[in-house]
Amino acid sequence: MRKLFALFIFGLFSGLTVADEISSAPLFAATLNDLDDKPVALERYKGKPLVVNFWARWCGPCRAEIPELIKFRAAHKGKIEVLGIGIEDKAEPAKDFAKAYEMDYPVFIAKAQGIPLMQALGNTKAGLPYTLFIDRNGNVIQKKMGVVRKADFDAVQEALLKK
Repeated sequence: MRKLFALFIFGLFSGLTVADEISSAPLFAATLNDLDDKPVALERYKGKPLVVNFWARWCGPCRAEIPELIKFRAAHKGKIEVLGIGIEDKAEPAKDFAKAYEMDYPVFIAKAQGIPLMQALGNTKAGLPYTLFIDRNGNVIQKKMGVVRKADFDAVQEALLKK
């Protein structure tokens, strides 16, 4: 009980916020393009615990958090998937960026859907970076505006892995 309370308190001060009123439906209804500019229905990720990270090449804080996203995915390979959604219009520059930053998780470009999709997922100000933590039942359990850090992942991983 003490550990749960400590995690709760930490979550309050880490910048993570509970996301009770956000539906993941717009995410799973979306079809975005992969880095080869081929359409991918995000519905394919339904039923898996997800970390969904919205980013852009020009966003310094977005660049800063990529190593933590990579580490978290590696630590939970096959159990939790990380998805990167670039607020980008063209696949080629995003592909070059993903390669340069060694983004080894699925990365998509949102084109014109990016800002409306973020807003539909609770980011009314359309700020970046923006990350959602979605459990296997499709519930958005946490959200974070700003850089995600190891402490943020530590605070939410147990809830993501819950059956």
